[in-house]
Parts: sequence; C-alpha cells; structure tokens
Amino acid sequence: MSFTKTTEQTSKYDHLEKMNVQELLFNINTEDKTVPDAVERAIPQIENLITQIVQKLKDGGRLFYIGAGTSGRLGIVDASECPPTFGVSPDLVIGLIAGGDKAIRNSVEYAEDSIDQGWKDLEAYHISEKDVVIGIAASGTTPYVVKTLEKCNDNGIITGCITCNDGSPLALTAQFPIVVIVGPEFVTGSSRMKAGTAQKLVLNMISTVTMIQLGKVKGNKMVDMQLSNTKLVGRAVRMIMEELSINQEEAEKLLKQYGNVRNVINNYGNS
Repeated sequence: MSFTKTTEQTSKYDHLEKMNVQELLFNINTEDKTVPDAVERAIPQIENLITQIVQKLKDGGRLFYIGAGTSGRLGIVDASECPPTFGVSPDLVIGLIAGGDKAIRNSVEYAEDSIDQGWKDLEAYHISEKDVVIGIAASGTTPYVVKTLEKCNDNGIITGCITCNDGSPLALTAQFPIVVIVGPEFVTGSSRMKAGTAQKLVLNMISTVTMIQLGKVKGNKMVDMQLSNTKLVGRAVRMIMEELSINQEEAEKLLKQYGNVRNVINNYGNS
C-alpha cells in the first residue's frame, strides 16, 4: 500500500543556511499560520472522536494517548495537565511513549519500531473495552502506534488517532481518525514543527472539550483546578470574589474552609 507522505516532502524553502535570523523567523511564522486552518478542516473528525471519549469516560472508562518521539511527548504533556487543570484523577487520562519514561527526555533507539510493546504497555494498565486509545504519529506509520491500535481493535476497544498524512496505515487503522494535513515542514521532515503544533492544538481541543462535557468547568472557570501554587490560589480567590460578589478576605476564608472553588460555590450560604 502506498500513500503520499506530505510530512516528508521537501520544504518550500531552500538555502536556509543563507537566510538571516529575521528571514528565518518570518518564514517559519508564515508556515505556522497555516496550521490552525488545517486543524479547522478536521473539526468534524475531532468532534466524532470526542463524542466517543465523553461517553466512555462518563461510563467509567479512561483515555489513553500512545505515541513515539515528539508525538508521544505531546500526549504525555496533555495527559499530565488534566489533573491540575481540571481536578481529575491521574488515572483518567494517561500518556504512554515508546521507550517508557526514559524516552520523555532522551531518544530511545528503535523503540518506535516495536510491534508488540505498545499493547504490553496498555496491558500494564489493565486496558479494557471501557477505555479509548488515541494513537499519535505525524507520519502515520510508526509500528509501535499502528500495531497497538490494531490490537485494540481486535479487543473491542475504541481507537482514534492524530496524524498528518491522509491514507496512512494509522489513519486507516483507527476507528475515528483525525487527519490534519499541514504539508511539508520548513526544515524538511522536521515534524516536530507544523505537525507537532497541529497535534498539540488537537490535543488541547480533545482534553478541554471532554472536561467541559464532563462538568469540570463552570461558566468559563476551572472550578476544580488543584491549588498547587500561589498563582493558582490567587486565581481561585478572584474566581470566588467574582462569582459570589464578596471581598477578598471572605473569599480567602471560604477557600481555606472548603478547599477548592467548586466546593465554595456549592456550599456558600449553607454554612
């Protein structure tokens, strides 16, 4: 089976080493501006996948991201930000990367070429039909990701993907594919650039919309966020002041009493 790998096509720009800093920055920015439009074209696909995720999570399931290299790291970043942002358990959204935790910071040679390690990694979390697995790979050919989704399909697990090549093995394997065509990279083949940006934008959409649908946002506020530093405590106090029309001193007192913004709002006037 053959398909066009747009992520590997030659850059529209040449002789990069002869460009000055301003020219390089302007041309990179010009390419980056095309990414949101490419994501917009994929919104129907994103919506279809999120609908599946929300239902599974409401029924007690979990969301898994699985990838290699940049794609795997982006999944881990998105998963790791869900607990502090939305106050959910670290076990609700889980990011896995080929090569394990070591690969978050360092390249692990040939880890992405394994055809069975991804399923073993999922089995360590007792993966089941209640869960959803999203494979992330710009090329759409990474064996670690493609073979894992094939195994998930065989076991009745809903699968999605985020890739940047139409007709790729990953796009054809996932039940709910998201394909964002960003075209050739500024530096030929450097898919950490436009493709990585596209993946990050889609991941933001998936996790944020899912959490809103699960009731983790009130109005436009992160009422379940973890108060893990001074900045976030200050933000929580301001939320409470605005929501309840009270002064800072009273807001701080209530926050200390109830522990987070949602509890304050739900209990205000009842104590």
